[in-house]
Amino acid sequence: MAVNYSAKEEADGHPSGGVGVPGGGAVGGGGAVKTRKPDNTAFKQQRLPAWQPILTAGTVLPAFFIIGLIFIPIGIGIFVTSNNIREYEIDYTGTEPSSPCNKCLNVSWDSPCTCTINFTLEHSFESNVFMYYGLSNFYQNHRRYVKSRDDSQLNGDNSSLHNPSKECEPYRTNEDKPIAPCGAIANSMFNDTLELYRIDNDTRTPIPLIKKGIAWWTDKNVKFRNPTGDGNNLTALFQGTTKPVNWPKPVYMLDPEPDNNGFINEDFIVWMRTAALPTFRKLYRLIERKNNFQPTLQAGKYSLDIAYNYPVHSFDGRKRMILSTISWMGGKNPFLGIAYITVGSICFFLGVVLLFIHHKYGNRNTSADIPN
Repeated sequence: MAVNYSAKEEADGHPSGGVGVPGGGAVGGGGAVKTRKPDNTAFKQQRLPAWQPILTAGTVLPAFFIIGLIFIPIGIGIFVTSNNIREYEIDYTGTEPSSPCNKCLNVSWDSPCTCTINFTLEHSFESNVFMYYGLSNFYQNHRRYVKSRDDSQLNGDNSSLHNPSKECEPYRTNEDKPIAPCGAIANSMFNDTLELYRIDNDTRTPIPLIKKGIAWWTDKNVKFRNPTGDGNNLTALFQGTTKPVNWPKPVYMLDPEPDNNGFINEDFIVWMRTAALPTFRKLYRLIERKNNFQPTLQAGKYSLDIAYNYPVHSFDGRKRMILSTISWMGGKNPFLGIAYITVGSICFFLGVVLLFIHHKYGNRNTSADIPN
């Protein structure tokens, strides 16, 4: 008996009312026809409405001028604000023979050294002052270094405290005891001590340095926690663990104050937030302004006492102390202002050039004469 079916059904690979056809899907008994044809929708048939900008002189030229007129004032404002930030930097690495810290250049982790650097502030620091320490040629962004930590241990997990992650190797255990905190980041924690004094008539007056409030709130209250148990007895909480190899004392002796000791010590927390570039600075202390009638740091003579414990000469690194104020945009950084001014100037210049070209050549009749 002859079987008739339409050309469309043949193209689909099977008749509409017959048996199953290999490769075309089972059909029969009034069942639904299986087909590979996409649904007849605007999305699948690519019939969605589209918009394509027509770049004409009337739209491009105003865009260039508007961007230039907006970016240039913003850049000037950011640049001026950055230049108004006071900043003073001292390199105390000691590579120069005349440096007071030259005698400490080859210091090791277990042989501390002290030195004093005198300096003069030419301008007063009016608002709150932030003291930073800076390191150069120190690659905290190395992949193996960044992974060398145990976040569960730092978050107070008791099981991870006594059984640290294998990512911490080779600073996971020492003398068959788990290291707390483990890993290369914690083991290389910056441990120089900086003290600032004002010199007035040969009298040295210490400048109060605030060591709390230097870490991120989320780090201090969420990410870093001491082990669970008696919070007032950190010695018992860390019993059975040992200090990192390069540390002079265990983690529960970082600070005498209980709310700034152990894993929640703010100097430790600041160090554990790794830097993205080999030259970086980290917040060390705060100097708060006492009243509105006197600057925080008056212009004059000062001295910096340094407990030189952190060795950097072996990898050609450098150490710095930075005093800086801040503004609404943060610390001193002229790059953003320069970038805005540069982009705005380029756009404005291109707008002028394109306007000249359009005015001179845009009205010419470019249609070709068609010969008869």
